[in-house]
Amino acid sequence: MIRDGLGGDRGSVAAEFAIAMTAVAVVVLVAVGLLGAAGRHILLQDAVADAARLASRGESSARVSAVVQNAVPGASVDISDAGDLVCVTAARTVSGIPVSARGCALADGW
Repeated sequence: MIRDGLGGDRGSVAAEFAIAMTAVAVVVLVAVGLLGAAGRHILLQDAVADAARLASRGESSARVSAVVQNAVPGASVDISDAGDLVCVTAARTVSGIPVSARGCALADGW
């Protein structure tokens, strides 16, 4: 009978492949989560800029909040005055990552 010289290494390639694929899957899932959070951040930043302009023109806080909620449902919205500026801050957690954005506009400005 002829024996191969590998001895007890039989199946080690399959085990190493399974470990490597698990690591690759984790990296891909983390990357997808980060991309989702980045996309929500961009939407949130755009929404607070629009909301700040509306708030500076005297729109109701309900209308201002609705603009942010339409872009990023579930986001918390805070409207504040900072001297000559009206600022809107919004925040939301996406895939376990806190995302926030702040936009300001000149009060009574067009």
